[in-house]
Amino acid sequence: MDVLKRSYRLQIMLSAEELAILDAWRFEKRLPNRAGAVRALLQRGLIAKGYDAERGARSVDFGVLNRPGD
Repeated sequence: MDVLKRSYRLQIMLSAEELAILDAWRFEKRLPNRAGAVRALLQRGLIAKGYDAERGARSVDFGVLNRPGD
C-alpha cells in the first residue's frame, strides 16, 4: 500500500458562504472530509491551469519568485 506523507499543514480562512459551497461540493463528490475536498479542488485547479505536481515543479515554475520585468 502506498502511504501518502503529508508533513505540511496549511491553514486558511473562509467565509460562511465559501464553507457552505465547499461542504456542498464535498458531499456531492462523497469526499470524507473538508481537507480532502480542499486538496481535490487545489489539484483540479492546478491541472486546469496546466501545472502537474508529478513533474517536480519548483516555485519559480509557478512564477512565485519572479516579478514582472525580471
